[in-house]
Amino acid sequence: MEILASAVGALLVEPCRALFTLLRAKLKNPFHFTANLRDLDAEMEGLIQRRDQLSERLRLIATAGLQEPSGVRDWLGNVNTLEARVRALKQDLASGPTNSERSCCLRCSKLSDHVAIRLAEARQLTTDGEILDGVIGPDPSIVRTEHMPAPDIEDQATASRNMANVMALLSREDVKRIGIWGMGGVGKTTLVQNINNKLSGSNSFDIVMWITVSNRYPLETESELTKVQNLIAKRLKLELPEERLETRTSQLHARLMMEKTFLLILDDVWNPIDLDRLGIPEPCVHRGGRIILTTRSYDVCSQMSDVTLKIEALNEDEAWSLFCKSAGEVATWKEIEPLAKAITKECGGLPLAINVVGASLKRKRMVEVWKDALNALHRSEPPIGSGIENKVYNPIKWSYDLLPDECIKSCFLFCCLFPDDYEIDVERLVRYWLAEGLLMGHHDIEEVINRGITIIETLKDRSLLEEGGKFMPAVKMHDIIRDVSIWISSLTKKDKCRSLVRFRIGIHKMGEDELLVKSYTRVSFMCNEISELPDALEECPTVSTLLLQENHMLEHIPDVFLPAFKSLKILDLSNCHGIKSLPPCLDQLVELRALLLQSCKSLETLPPVGGLAKLEELVISHTSLAALPQETTDSLLNWMEKLAKFQFYIGAPNIEFRMSDRYSTNRVIFKDIHAWGERMEWLFAYTNCINFSCLDGLDTMFQKLVANSDEVGCFDTVVFLDISAYTGFFGVGRNAKLDMLPNLEKICLNYVTNLSCASTLASQLGLRFSKLRYIRVKQVPTAEIFSLPRHRHYNTLTGKAPRHLHRILRAGGRNLQA
Repeated sequence: MEILASAVGALLVEPCRALFTLLRAKLKNPFHFTANLRDLDAEMEGLIQRRDQLSERLRLIATAGLQEPSGVRDWLGNVNTLEARVRALKQDLASGPTNSERSCCLRCSKLSDHVAIRLAEARQLTTDGEILDGVIGPDPSIVRTEHMPAPDIEDQATASRNMANVMALLSREDVKRIGIWGMGGVGKTTLVQNINNKLSGSNSFDIVMWITVSNRYPLETESELTKVQNLIAKRLKLELPEERLETRTSQLHARLMMEKTFLLILDDVWNPIDLDRLGIPEPCVHRGGRIILTTRSYDVCSQMSDVTLKIEALNEDEAWSLFCKSAGEVATWKEIEPLAKAITKECGGLPLAINVVGASLKRKRMVEVWKDALNALHRSEPPIGSGIENKVYNPIKWSYDLLPDECIKSCFLFCCLFPDDYEIDVERLVRYWLAEGLLMGHHDIEEVINRGITIIETLKDRSLLEEGGKFMPAVKMHDIIRDVSIWISSLTKKDKCRSLVRFRIGIHKMGEDELLVKSYTRVSFMCNEISELPDALEECPTVSTLLLQENHMLEHIPDVFLPAFKSLKILDLSNCHGIKSLPPCLDQLVELRALLLQSCKSLETLPPVGGLAKLEELVISHTSLAALPQETTDSLLNWMEKLAKFQFYIGAPNIEFRMSDRYSTNRVIFKDIHAWGERMEWLFAYTNCINFSCLDGLDTMFQKLVANSDEVGCFDTVVFLDISAYTGFFGVGRNAKLDMLPNLEKICLNYVTNLSCASTLASQLGLRFSKLRYIRVKQVPTAEIFSLPRHRHYNTLTGKAPRHLHRILRAGGRNLQA
């Protein structure tokens, strides 16, 4: 009996256990109904989101031409089926209970069971979907970040700071594209290589792609864009078909959209790239994408980036540290260290040049070798065996080769005539270019200036020129860039660009043999200690520019020197303080367009210049000239009419006077002297602006102008009259019958203390102010009224006190705007 009971019991254990589990679930489901329904909603929300994501990935896989993983379609179908069932279940729940209490209980129990079942199905699908995420994701064999061999920059404070800045920018949501720019060899690529390697140890991006672009010509054709697309596709292990560009772009775009986060590094970009045509997703479409680009052009950088970062050259300490690392301990030897530091300075803080030159001198123990290298660098020549020509000069020359046209190239090479760290005045540089004939075809000086500044901005954008000048617009050329430009000038087959450059090397005599070796067109011996010029010189028929400024020891120019330069267009002797006179043969320079004698403080006489038929610019300010060339008034007038620009400064040579308008065309300035009794009307014949400052005898000068007015007529080119610091009186003698300044637009009276009535001055010169637009009155305490024409509109009126404005307004200037 006991055996039978045991047997029956054993048979009933499992059915009873199953029945208990079923009853337990049946009883449990109603109690957990609300929680299960809430969890089911949450699970379905997550499933639907993942379904949509995987559906989009399947679409991208199809667009990219990749093989679709197995099992994904089945999973998507199961999610859709479950979504329909849950929707039906919720509709059943919303229909409400029946009137029968028994039916109501059965219905609630049944619905509770259905909710529990659907919840279990949803949880299983969630688990399966997580597995599919890995199956449908990018190729797991793709390395997240490929290591790039690069010099270490940890001991370079500036480079480390730049890297920290870029890493910080990469973490910002509002920055998607970062542009890094600077001159060739400054360390842009090295910086980004170190950033690439730093990211290899982090999970910041799913993939980092390094692409060297080097698009020295714009990526405009399909074949050029295809090359870059192939590089990106290769990194992604994506095979792009040889089809239309639009198809390839769509597939590459789809593949990048599969990455949750990516960083695309575009190194050595020379011209703007249309990233849309390339297939790179826009930041608003793919918020996990980032781009870093390196370029020499600020223009490219600003067009393609949200944030730009300029890489500067190394400072002196960093440069020396890097040189010692490259050259080894020999650089610190007592007899070699001064030479090594001088060589380091010649490298201009460019890491590329420092590494190349330093490596070439590694283990070189003889002082003579180091001296030879330094001398070569002084001459802007690549040291023998250094490899600097191929590794440094040629890469920088690429920037020159890609300049838009020959005119801009020639303008760039002209800049190598100036010394290291020399701040080149922007206007002066443009006027050099104009005199050389590089800016022809423009109607007036304003157009020339505009064109010249555009060229300068182009060169700055391409890192071939640097910003310079705190107090005036100026540019500088980096040492290595200058060396490369001098090197290019020595190699060029174009005669118009061959240059002989010998500045700041302390020479005392210009070498005749050196001038005759090659057919140079540009010669610069500026900033030296030259005291003697060749007194027997063969012809140099190709030289068009001769810069000798800032040779303070130079006192004499031999009679045979200038005639040797028959084709000379520019002669600059500015700041040659010892020169007292120029030779009479000056007028043999029939091609001369610019003669610059500024701050030749000892210059007392000037030979006749009427024979210089092509002269466009003559600067003779801050000299000791007591008189202009002895030529007739008619000859002077004819000569001045031909000048494109002149600036006459008539005053003491030790008085500084800064122009208020840098780009005014013709100006005459009288300062701190006593007006002499000679006739001056010829001087005003083609003048636009006249400044009288601290001038005694101005009333006498005006009397003579009025007395001769019937003979010479009016001065219709004058638009600006400025009288400052004058204590004399006006109105003595007769008044002019005609308006002597009929086109006057601007008048300034400053500290004219004895002007009892402003109209006295106007009456003496017959001024009718028919074109006046600007009046400035300052510290003229007794000034009364100008008789201004009514019904005219004046742009600007300024005065020291309101009563001045009131008096002028009473005179009829009712349209004045203060």
